[in-house]
This record gives sequence, structure tokens and C-alpha cells, in this order.
Amino acid sequence: MSQSAGPIRPPDGHGTGEGARPGGGASGSGRSLTVADALALPVLAAGQPQVVTGVTRLDRPVRWVHITELTDPASFLKGGELVLTTGMPLPEDTAGIRRYVDELADVDAAALVIELVRRYHRPPDALVQACRSREMPLVTLARDVNFLEVTQVVHALILGTQADAMRRTQRIHEAFTALTLRGAGPEDVMRAAAQMSGRTVVLENLVHQALICEPSGSTVEEALAGWEQRSRSTPPGDQPRTRGPEGWLVTPVAYQGEQWGRVAMLPPPPGPAAVGGAPAFSPEDVTVLERTAMALTIARLIHATSWERTAHRSALRDLTEQRHHSPEDARARFAALGLPTEGAVYLAVLTDGGTAGDEAGLESRLSQELTALGLPALVGTLAPGRIGVLLALRPAQQWRPTAERLSRVVLGAYPEAVVSVGPEVTRLADAPRSFRAAARVAEAALPGRPLPDGRSFHEQSDVGLRHLLFALRADIRVQDFAERRLGPLVDHDTRHGTDLLTTLRHYLDAAGNKTTTARRGNLSRETVYQRLRTIERVLGCDLESGEERTELHTALTALDVLRLG
Repeated sequence: MSQSAGPIRPPDGHGTGEGARPGGGASGSGRSLTVADALALPVLAAGQPQVVTGVTRLDRPVRWVHITELTDPASFLKGGELVLTTGMPLPEDTAGIRRYVDELADVDAAALVIELVRRYHRPPDALVQACRSREMPLVTLARDVNFLEVTQVVHALILGTQADAMRRTQRIHEAFTALTLRGAGPEDVMRAAAQMSGRTVVLENLVHQALICEPSGSTVEEALAGWEQRSRSTPPGDQPRTRGPEGWLVTPVAYQGEQWGRVAMLPPPPGPAAVGGAPAFSPEDVTVLERTAMALTIARLIHATSWERTAHRSALRDLTEQRHHSPEDARARFAALGLPTEGAVYLAVLTDGGTAGDEAGLESRLSQELTALGLPALVGTLAPGRIGVLLALRPAQQWRPTAERLSRVVLGAYPEAVVSVGPEVTRLADAPRSFRAAARVAEAALPGRPLPDGRSFHEQSDVGLRHLLFALRADIRVQDFAERRLGPLVDHDTRHGTDLLTTLRHYLDAAGNKTTTARRGNLSRETVYQRLRTIERVLGCDLESGEERTELHTALTALDVLRLG
């Protein structure tokens, strides 16, 4: 007959009976007092409580305790009460007992606790069946319990929990107010929301692209996998509510009736909306979400930067600096932003210099151009004066026309800028390598040096010896090498008014041909011979040695680029 779970034990870090959540009071715990919590209190545990029915519903919240000896107690209840009775008023007939239980269930009483001391020594079968049919927790007490003391203890806990909840809510309001006053951006707001709630929070735009994801208790991959499809199955709404098949807590982010997106708080993995009948989100979670939406609205108004631009910048910076926890997290994040993560070829394009603080303006121009081309890409400022573009092209698609169009957009606005391109890569995980190569190309771009075939952007094939040394010009080892090899000759020219460095240049450019050297310098062959012998003496070298000529040519090229600054 009975579903007895045995005596309810006081809280000890274990369960409070079969199917029950751990008990022990909810004050300061961040959740409501439950039936299981109440039964685990010493004042009730002394009565040796036995759970007869409704074992799986012991985590129902208890909002009050009601002692009754009436045959119709439901008329005095508002829901959530732990009903205590000696059993004296229970009707004799089965129909009366069923009506008694139905009325309690209809007002959503939390549980019925009956003392088996005076009238009954075992619960009536009719009562057990009626409670079981309505999934009403029925608990028996084998020993006499002071009901008045129970009400005092439980009510004190409930009131204490409510006071704690008010304090927690106040702290939430204060934290978000501080964020707003210091002008926090959307990423700061979302990070604070995840920390305060202990939940994963995601900001999305109107086309269901996840712009910012702050995971808590899960990975970015787990949070964002298949994001657009999951988001579209979660209906919109005007107020914070639990919605959709996964039970997301969502609220819109809007200003003066114009909606910009919405923020979602995800339940813990694996994601059911409720565990054991308990709601997945507390009132404090709702408060956090409401304040998050408000702070995001203010942040957008203050910073006047679209969330998409912010999201692209953050994603590209994390990619280039390899801050993602795993390749899977990176793929999930970029997919949630609308970038293909499979079956694509990726290419990095960098613009350096010339923006004069107008990175946002150039970002917008490049994004508009890519939209007109119908190309999926992310555009974002990586550092002051440097903008990065990550293109996702079809495998057979030619990238040069796209790079040329982007370059002309940049140079049309900023003629002094340098546009560089990295190599194609077939995996998103390799995109940082393309960005690093593009950065090296940009560093090696010689100012004022024309590009081949009228091309307006720089690529890896442009980087020869001169470009490489220009990129390395700040390296003390390059400076030391140039000075050791050519410093004595430069000093000799300065002291004696000669121009042996130019003769050496002509000789090296002519690959050691003395006749060509004489013609280029308008000198006689004998003068050239004499000057070459002087150069060998001053530098202590053998100009007939191919290796030494290579070293001198490298040093001379380094000296040229060092003089360019």
C-alpha cells in the first residue's frame, strides 16, 4: 500500500529520502524552502516522518505552514502551504476523503502531513489512493509533534529566505548600476550576468546570430552548437519567461519599442526546463536577466557601436591571439556568427595605417563591400590602426578579385594605408597562421615601392631580401651586421671624401663583372681595379669570394632599408 521512503534524515549532504532533493533549509541558499527541507528540520524529523505518496515531488516550494482540524481547509489556503493535521477532521467515507484531497490539490497545497497518534495508527487506504491519484505528497508522523513549534521554525526560515532574497536582489541592482555608471560595454555586462547567475548567457541579434556568449558550467561549443535552429525554436516574448523546448529564460533587448535582439539564459546541461519538478531559474535569475537587458540597452546607446561590430572584433581578436579553449569552441562561435566553418577556404586580409582613428568607419565600408559581394566574412579592428578581415570562400573561388576590391576601398579612403594578404587555409583552426603571415607581409612593405602588375595589395610573394630586412630593421642584430661589414668603408668615404660604397654597390649589382661596374660608374677599368683593391683592404675581404660578396650585398641592402627608417 505505502510508497514509504523511510525516515526523513536531517541534512548531511545526502538525500532526504528516495526521490527527494537534499534538505537542510533554504535560508541563504538562493532557493525556496522545499517540502524535503521542512521534513529534514529537527522539529519535524523528531516525529519520524514517512513519505507515503508523492516522493518525486518533495522539492515543491513551501510558502507557509497551515495547521487545520477543519473538514474543508482549502478555503483558507492560497497555495504552497504545508498542511499539518492530526487526522481528526478527515471524513469517514471514501468520497469525502477524495473531496478533501482534491480541494487541497486544486489550491496547490505543497503537502499533507498527518500525525498517526490520536485517530489513526496507519494512513487510511482511501487517503493514500486519493493523494496518489493527485500526486499530492502525503507524509505521516509516527510520533507526536508540536505543530506550533513547526510553524514558528518554518516561518522563520521562510521569512529569513525572503530577506536573503531581497538582499541578493539589492546586490544585483547595485552591481548593474555600477556597471552602467562606469560605461561598461556589452561584453562586460554579459560577463557580469554569467558570474552573478552562475548560468550561461547569450546575446543574439534579430537574425538569431549569437553575438556574445559567456559560458558557465558548459563550453562555448555546448552552448552554441546549432544555435540558429535552437534559437528559432524558442518563441519570442515581451517579458522574461522560460520558453522553448530547452527551457531557456529569454527577454528582449529594446529601446522605445524598437527591439535590437534578445538575451537568453540557458539552463544547466543537459538542459531540461525543470529537474524533479523544481524550476530551472530562480527569481534572482529573472532579476539578473532583466537588469542585463537594461544594461545592454544603455551600453548600446552610450557606445554607439553595433553589437555585430563588437562581436566581430572580439571574435577575430580571440582567434588571432588563439584565446579559444578549443578548436570546437572556435568553430561553434564563428558558426553562431554566420560564418561557414566547414567546406570553405579562409583568407586573412589586413589593413594597416592611415585610418587616423576612423577604424569604425573603415570597418563599415569593408562590411558593406563584402555584403554587396555576397561573401561571408568577419571584419574587426585588431589593434589601433589595424583592421582584420577573415574571408570564407568557396573552395574553387578566386580570392584575388575580392582582395583587390577590398584594397581599393581602403586605398580610396586612405592612400597611405598598406593592405596585405595571408595564404589560403582550409581549416578555421589555421586562420591565425594566415593572419600572422599577412602581418609579416605588412611589416615588410617598403614605403613608396610600386607593386607589380598594378596590384594594390601586398602578398607573400612580394617579400624578397629587401622587404625581409626592412621588416627586421629594428632588430639590433641586423643593425650590428650592417655596421660590422660596411661601417669601416662608410667611415673611410667620410674621412677621405671618396665614394667607394657606390663602387661596391655597382660591383655587387653587376655580379662581380668589372667591365659593367666601370660602365655604370663612368670609370676606367684601371680606376675600378684600384678602388676594388682599396675596398678589400678597408673591409678585410676577398671580393672574388661568392660567399663574401653575398654577405656584403646583404649588408648593403640592410644599410639601405635602415636609412629608409
